[in-house]
Formats: sequence, C-alpha cells, structure tokens
Amino acid sequence: MPAIRPRHLCSVAAALALTVSASASAATAAGSSDAALREVLFVGNNWDGTADVIKSSGDFAKIGRIDVVPDKDERMAEINANPIKWIYFMAIRNSVGEGHDQFVDDMYSTPDGKSVVVSRPSFADVVSLDLATGAVNWRFPVSGYRADHMAVSPDGKRVAVSASTSNTVHVLDIDSGRELGRFGTGDKPHENIFTQDGKYIYNMAIGDVNTQTDAPWLDWTKGDRRITVVDANTYQQVKVIDMRPKLDAIGLTDYSDAVRPAVFSPDESKLYFQVSFFNGFFEYDLATDKITRTKTLPKNPATSDDRTTFVNDSRHHGISMSPDGSKLCVAGTMDDYATVVNRTTLQEGPLVTASKPYWATVSGDGKSCVVSESGTDQVTAIDFATGRKQVSVPVGDHPQRVRIGHVQSGWTSPSAS
Repeated sequence: MPAIRPRHLCSVAAALALTVSASASAATAAGSSDAALREVLFVGNNWDGTADVIKSSGDFAKIGRIDVVPDKDERMAEINANPIKWIYFMAIRNSVGEGHDQFVDDMYSTPDGKSVVVSRPSFADVVSLDLATGAVNWRFPVSGYRADHMAVSPDGKRVAVSASTSNTVHVLDIDSGRELGRFGTGDKPHENIFTQDGKYIYNMAIGDVNTQTDAPWLDWTKGDRRITVVDANTYQQVKVIDMRPKLDAIGLTDYSDAVRPAVFSPDESKLYFQVSFFNGFFEYDLATDKITRTKTLPKNPATSDDRTTFVNDSRHHGISMSPDGSKLCVAGTMDDYATVVNRTTLQEGPLVTASKPYWATVSGDGKSCVVSESGTDQVTAIDFATGRKQVSVPVGDHPQRVRIGHVQSGWTSPSAS
C-alpha cells in the first residue's frame, strides 16, 4: 500500500487557491471572458439559513450574504408529507439543533468562483447555489436523514460529505452533483480530510454526541468511533485509526476517543485533535502510531463540569494552525474563549473572550486565526503573532463553519437575498 500522508486542514484552502489561480491564468491565456476571482471567507449561519461572505483578511468586512435555503418551502412540503422524514427533522431540531433547524453545516466554492456547495443537515442534502442568482444548480439527497461536514479535493473537483445517520460518506462531482463513490465509516461520520495528493480521504466518526449517557463508565454506549482512511479513487478502506487503545496506553482511560476537529502539521507527520468533553487537545505521531503529547487548557470557572451540559459533547470544538506550523489556534467552546498555542512549548497565549466559539480557521493572508462565535453571532480574528484579538464582525444567527473560498471579482449578493 502506498504511504498515506495526512493533510493539514488549512492546506485544503491553499491547494484550492493554487488550483483556482492556475485555472484563472489558463482561462485568461485562452481569451476566456471569465472574471477574475476574489478570495473571501464564507461563514455559514446554521440557524439562519444564510451564509455571510466577508473579506478573507484585513478588516474582514462583510461583502454580501447568500440565502442557502431558497427552496425551503419545497423541502418543507416534502418533509411534512413523509412521517419518517418529519420525525428525523424534528429530532435534529430538538437535539443537535438545540431547538433550532440546522440549515447550513459546511460550504465550499467551486474553482471558478461561480457557485458555492452547501451541506444542509435538516434537509439531509447537499446543494450547489449559483452565486450570481442564488438559484439551486443541483441537489443531492444524502443517504439517511442528516448531512454534516464536507471536504473539497485539492483540485477543487470533488466534494466529500458525511451522511451522519447512515454512517456513509458520499463523494460528489462539485460541478454536477453526480455521485462518484461512497464508503462506510464508524458511527456518525463527522469531519473529512483529503490528503495533499488527493488519493486518500480521512473520515472521523464521533459516535452519538446527543445522548445523555456522558459519564465515563457509559462511554461504551457512544458507538464505534474511529478514523477511516479510504482510497479516494476506489473508495475502498485502506486503514483504520482507533484512538481508544492509544489513550488507554497513556493512562487516559476516562477520556473520550471521539476525534472532533483536527489539523495536521505542515510536514504532515503529526495530527493535533480534540475529543469530546476535553478542554484541550492531543498530539498524535503517525509514524509511531502513538499520542505523544497532551495539552490541557484552562477551564472557565463559570463553566459547569457536568458533561451533559456540553453542546453535543464538545467542550472544545475548533482547531487550526498557522501556515508556518508554529502556532495552533483553539476554540474553547464551552469555556467561552479562544487562544493561540505555541506548538513547540504548548504554552497558550492570552485567553481571548469569545461566546461559544465553534470553529477556527486561518485567514487568507495566513496571519490570523478566525473563530466563529455562535453565542454572539459574530466572527473574531486573532493575531497568530501576538495571540491578541484584532476585530469582530457581526454575521447571521449561530455561525459555525468558516471556509476560505472565491467569488468572481465585483460579486454582490443576489437580489433575492
């Protein structure tokens, strides 16, 4: 089997940017009429059913907004006409949705900057939306009843989406929505990552995070949690990474093995990941197949240690890395802060106050960590160099995923939005 090299999450955006740049150059040389591209950040407002488009660096000012549920009436009619779909729709609202519908989990723009592809949990689908008109280009209903995290291939041509209730990942053609393949996972597939060469996909299955069986002795009820690695061309499993024995080996038997957000080092030798219930993260060495370091981050005295109060089991949810690999940025979700951590020493910087930060990504210029504050409906930029807050920008209701992408130069919001 060829060596499997994991992928730094931020390099997905970098690879896509390089692909877009090359494509744009080729189009210009060929006399294409396609407009130049502008790099942006897409902010998915999960409860709002919108995505804000903001500048990718600098002052992160708002550029426009997209309605990601233009077909809401049609989708609701389908759900109301099907008792099983209605039951799952209501279950999502009253469990992982915290009493709200989940209209956007993840999103990626196409290489030409003309469309954005969005996974919509409550509608159990993936749609491509025309950025100029706001219309639906194509729709792919996932297997089961809920869509979740996605990943885009380095060339920008494929998108992988987790179907969380069917333990399946679908891989779609980003332009047509045609399914290219699918593969099975552990229970409740969550995050997906393509390797740098586009040959492999890593999927993290997090198990049942919306149950109340959160005590360590009931951990076995959470299901099959593992990292599944597949060949991205054949979609056959080539490797499984189970963190349970690795945590047990260092005496952390009471810690969850549900791998949540994760990021790989630039040399792709180490994985930094969060797990359910834990205020901190781990460093995992792929060559030795061992957890090499544990970082426990400060607890907020105002945060209860009652695990059942953590949103979807995620005490800390969101981690990114500076392009040079020297700093990590961590979203301390339930502890209401974000912080930059020195990767060499694992010393955290200032604890930047943030209200239920739910994701962390890297700005377009690589100088800032950008976290989504789902509790106060804003995104906040933190300087990697100093660990200090730079600016906060208001967005829609309950921002979660933030992704680097592109729109065409001069783009404005569709009139329908």
